[in-house]
Amino acid sequence: MIGGTLDIQTFLKYFSRIATLLLVLPLHESAHGLMAKWLGDDTAQRQGRISLNPFVHLDPLGSILMILGGFGWAKPVEVNPLRFRHYRAGYALTALAGPVSNLLASFVSALAFAVILCFRSGQMAYLRLITNQYDTMSCLLLLLQFLIIVNIGLALFNLIPVPPLDGFNILRAFTPEKFDRWVYQHQREINYVFFALFFLINVVPSKYSPLAIASEYLYGLMMKAVLWIPDVFGA
Repeated sequence: MIGGTLDIQTFLKYFSRIATLLLVLPLHESAHGLMAKWLGDDTAQRQGRISLNPFVHLDPLGSILMILGGFGWAKPVEVNPLRFRHYRAGYALTALAGPVSNLLASFVSALAFAVILCFRSGQMAYLRLITNQYDTMSCLLLLLQFLIIVNIGLALFNLIPVPPLDGFNILRAFTPEKFDRWVYQHQREINYVFFALFFLINVVPSKYSPLAIASEYLYGLMMKAVLWIPDVFGA
């Protein structure tokens, strides 16, 4: 029974990552493109990157790492910040749009979780879930939990201020132009740092990982934001 339970959990964990890769990453990249368009740059639109078709966004290595480790990336959306009214602020807002889309996807998943718990069948499914008894409804609840977690993780991962992550482009809004030149001159070393960071995220035990600790804290806040719904409207 334990082996079967672990198999179901593992399957749903990887299924949630694939679902995020095919459904949420296109939203993440399209959010970058839409924000850039609203700020005056239609480069992403002309390149067909404002699209829910995952195959125009997927990066082979980033996709593999997303499925295996829960963190990955898509092909960067190209923008021309010279077309923004405010160069650096526009670049930062365009970068921020991606992680925000992940947090919205996480919130929608949490909201669906809470709505299910408003019904007696959902409450019974939750009891089966916490006692490792799996059927269709309890598996759906577990899948929603994984979707909440993986999207929170992706949002926080992308906010790390290391290129090519979104957090670096947000940081650039507050740094002088000579910083951009320094980054360009040390691109190879920065790439090494990025992959070393990615490796550490996946090998450091979660109780020592700042990213895991922050993800757990944000998960708790996300659930508190929605679990009043079954308290008020539940059976």
